[in-house]
Amino acid sequence: MVTASAATVLLLQGCYYDVAEELYPVTGSCDTANVTYTTHVKNVIENNCLVCHSQAANLGSINLEGHAQVKQYADNGRLLGAITHSPGYSPMPQNGNKLPPCTISQITAWVNKGAPND
Repeated sequence: MVTASAATVLLLQGCYYDVAEELYPVTGSCDTANVTYTTHVKNVIENNCLVCHSQAANLGSINLEGHAQVKQYADNGRLLGAITHSPGYSPMPQNGNKLPPCTISQITAWVNKGAPND
């Protein structure tokens, strides 16, 4: 015969709840108010995009070298479409995971401000 407390323990083991965001919350905050091309966007492009999308590599006929080039893709929606993996766009980085959520939020904020050059 199973006692009430033993039955409770057995039931609770079957109700294990595992949400990574709740178990391991992100410490710190994501600043999207003060995003600039030079401080935020340029570094992301250099570290994640230029291997394939520089003037020299020019894969997919896309050159993201310099603010003017990046702004062109920011203005036509292709930059955000690609980094958010939106339907109808080639997900970037290709064959890789999305950029971190904060990075995507910062680039989105920069695009929504008109993609200024600082």
